[in-house]
Amino acid sequence: MRATAIDRNATDADQRWQIVLRRNPAPDENFFYAVKTTGVYCRPGCSARPPKRSNVEFFDSPEEARRAGYRPCKKCSPEGPPNRQRRAFLIEQTCRKIEQAGGTVTLAELARASAMSPGHLQRLFKEVVGLTPKQYAVSQRTRRFRASLETEDSVTGAIYGAGYGSSSRAYEGVSSRLGMSPSKFQSGGQGLAIRYAVASCFLGSVLVAMTERGVCAIEFGDDAGMLAGDLRRRFPKAEIHEAGGDLKAAVAAVIRMLESPGQSLELPLDIQGTAFQQRVWNALRDIPPGKTAAYAEVAKRIGDPNASRAVAAACAANPLAVAVPCHRVVAARGGLGGYRWGVERKRELLRREAKPDRKP
Repeated sequence: MRATAIDRNATDADQRWQIVLRRNPAPDENFFYAVKTTGVYCRPGCSARPPKRSNVEFFDSPEEARRAGYRPCKKCSPEGPPNRQRRAFLIEQTCRKIEQAGGTVTLAELARASAMSPGHLQRLFKEVVGLTPKQYAVSQRTRRFRASLETEDSVTGAIYGAGYGSSSRAYEGVSSRLGMSPSKFQSGGQGLAIRYAVASCFLGSVLVAMTERGVCAIEFGDDAGMLAGDLRRRFPKAEIHEAGGDLKAAVAAVIRMLESPGQSLELPLDIQGTAFQQRVWNALRDIPPGKTAAYAEVAKRIGDPNASRAVAAACAANPLAVAVPCHRVVAARGGLGGYRWGVERKRELLRREAKPDRKP
């Protein structure tokens, strides 16, 4: 008769059994169960058919299970790293293959290299990365293209340096991901027309800037001249003009949204950012007025639970105050966290949004 290595009460054993049936243990639910009829011990997330409860006993470590006479399961490999770590490593390897292939590798080739079916790899990749393999390849190619535009002497050189086979493929959809055409991006916005206006609001001064695509900046500050200077530093070669009355309606819409947080901004947006930043900013727009979310919570929402710091960096890079409500993201332990336009402005925005009599 095998000797159970741990002496636990029935309540603890029952809780562990429920975790085994759930097949999705949390990181801190780290134990092993053994099946008397098969002589095998497993992780609680093992995909094998659940045994009868009467045939199961629990252990704290593989060593204890081995000393009791059990051998490791071949399905869940309990002596190796946890499933989460193995999956993360596998997907990391797949990411490296996509990056090294320059976006030319197919899902079928990736699946063969990972010893998975294409469908399984697609689901697992999306779960871990938050993008499909194809979307990840597109984002990596765009990243290379962006870097090439900053170093190559010509757009053509950047196209082939990033791995595109032709200029038509490079321009196909890239403008929307760069926020402008490749040639304008490479030239620091040269030839790009940006109009802006500055108005007063309860947060001080607000700058609203627009390209032909839509609103590209909403910034807060204490000085109109400094706000305009910051805009020019972002686009050093763009044609930037103070619009005066031309943007009166757009500025009024922004101020209405500030004063009545329940209102949406009925203006087109020209949001420029990386694929990851776009995912974060889209998630922020789903947080309703009067509610907040922690950086870690936003990271989970975009499918990347370990990316809290990267989420904070994306919030700090947000160029569209309030339209992309990064002020609704707070620190996990009740603190406000940072804010690109000052913590006091963040506090005031949240205070107004929390008022029960705010306009819908």
